[in-house]
Amino acid sequence: MKRMIRTAALGLGLLAVTATAQDMMRHIDLSSPDMVSAEMTRGEIEAALAMGTVAAPADFTGKRLSGLDLSGLDLSGAIFRAARLNKTKLAGAKLDRAVLDQAWLLEADLTGASLKGASLFASQMARARLDSADLSGARVAADLTGASLVGASIAEAHLGADMRNQSMGLMRAVLKSANLERLNARGADLSRVDLEFASLKGADLTGASLKGAQLGGADLTGVTVVDTDFDGADLVSAKLIALIGLDRAKNFDKGKNRDRLIKE
Repeated sequence: MKRMIRTAALGLGLLAVTATAQDMMRHIDLSSPDMVSAEMTRGEIEAALAMGTVAAPADFTGKRLSGLDLSGLDLSGAIFRAARLNKTKLAGAKLDRAVLDQAWLLEADLTGASLKGASLFASQMARARLDSADLSGARVAADLTGASLVGASIAEAHLGADMRNQSMGLMRAVLKSANLERLNARGADLSRVDLEFASLKGADLTGASLKGAQLGGADLTGVTVVDTDFDGADLVSAKLIALIGLDRAKNFDKGKNRDRLIKE
């Protein structure tokens, strides 16, 4: 019972302050055993997965799983709410429809992982590796500052702020200084997302929404923007060089600070 109370308290605490994630990080000892150790082995996790069903999936809520090698495992539908997976290896893992809300995945390796339809709400994923990962249709309101998503897919994913439910602050994806080169973001909701200083070279934003997005200092060289909505996007110092389909973009004239963007 005490463990359940502590887990619930942690979850509520994370949710309440996600809008100020950087401030929160300053008050947590990221080197503590709670953040870097594991209380289960890969074998024990596999056993728990084998016992799970569609109606009652394996539940790792609040578990310490940092540093484990879980590469290649089928974790589809599993629940990792408020779990600690810092520096955990999940390369090639299948996490379709998995619940990773309020989870810690600092510097986690999700290279080539499948997270289709997964939920990553208020998750801490700074410097995580998601190169070639598939997050199609996922809900991603996570802090991905400095993360790498080279060649990844967020097609039809929802990273933007839900303005109907903002009682705890602006909940949206933060991709500041992230490497998003060759990202497939076709049809993705990136409204009000923080993309400051991110590199989106060669990305495909066809049909994506950048409404109110922060693009200050971002590099959009060679990005495809057919039907991309720029309404209210802040373009200060952004590099919009050799864009593909700019003449077919939506509301580009309504972008902010267009006189201060870099365009050749």
